[in-house]
Amino acid sequence: MLLQVLGTAAGGGVPQWNCACPGCAGARAHPGRRRRHASLAVRSGGPGSRWHIINAGPDIADQIESVPALLPGPGSRETPVAGVILTDAELDHTLGIARLREADGLVVRATVPVRDALLDRLRLGDVLSPYTAIEWRELSEKPEALSAAAAMGCREPDGRLNALSTPGPIEVSAIPVSAKRPRYAAGPEPDDPTWSVALRLYEPATGATAVYAPAIATWSDALDEAVRSADVVIVDGTFWDDDEPVRSGISTRTATATGHLPIAGQHGTSRRLTALPGRCLYTHLNNTNPLNDPAAAQHARLAERGLEVAAERMVIEL
Repeated sequence: MLLQVLGTAAGGGVPQWNCACPGCAGARAHPGRRRRHASLAVRSGGPGSRWHIINAGPDIADQIESVPALLPGPGSRETPVAGVILTDAELDHTLGIARLREADGLVVRATVPVRDALLDRLRLGDVLSPYTAIEWRELSEKPEALSAAAAMGCREPDGRLNALSTPGPIEVSAIPVSAKRPRYAAGPEPDDPTWSVALRLYEPATGATAVYAPAIATWSDALDEAVRSADVVIVDGTFWDDDEPVRSGISTRTATATGHLPIAGQHGTSRRLTALPGRCLYTHLNNTNPLNDPAAAQHARLAERGLEVAAERMVIEL
């Protein structure tokens, strides 16, 4: 299994266009600190196999262009990108689907409430139908194998072309983590715990397991079980502590109230991650998070616990 980090920022990115907070100002002064919207690509099989993109944000085209393994070729319209998997219906995770309208066809996996919100509220199907055909597949707690079929000319991470496919599709399953729905989807309907999910990625051929959870409102028993058996856990690092949104002036609500468990504090996720056997990284950093500054003392506090922040465009091989 190969994981390619495409972005590590929460909604708005770092810097955010209308923000002059220390994190955004620092990213403008030091371009190496810039972070694009949180997204991950996973290769479903061995060399030459195709990739699935987890969450397609506004930066998706630039993110694809920045990774040689995701570039098209050798045919004029041959792409190693096989489809998109969504963890929720938030705009920063879904707007990029429209940016992929040039595809001959696109497979999008999403839970039922997420799919319905995109089709009924955003009218994404009506908008894109004149451009491309989208095949919607239900994402559920039941594992589903992702196609590992090779696209001729798929590229390796170093950019080399490779037309071969080796066996071993990856299985993906959803772990409910929040009933929080996007603002545009507000309504009287009953809450659904699959509005936001974590993903468990499992490769039967090798036994490799990864958990990707960019937004966590509750630490459920199912999530706890999944991360304890994972080789890699990439998890919600939106806010450093619970008071950060209020203290920074961006909200009157705490991190927990906005649907994101904080990293630090009595109920912070760092306490849970420290005890895990696998490698643990944070993603989905808000622009107010002190971790955006590589010199921040909070990095040392994470390192003491064996934890780290995912870097833009990093590759993780399992």
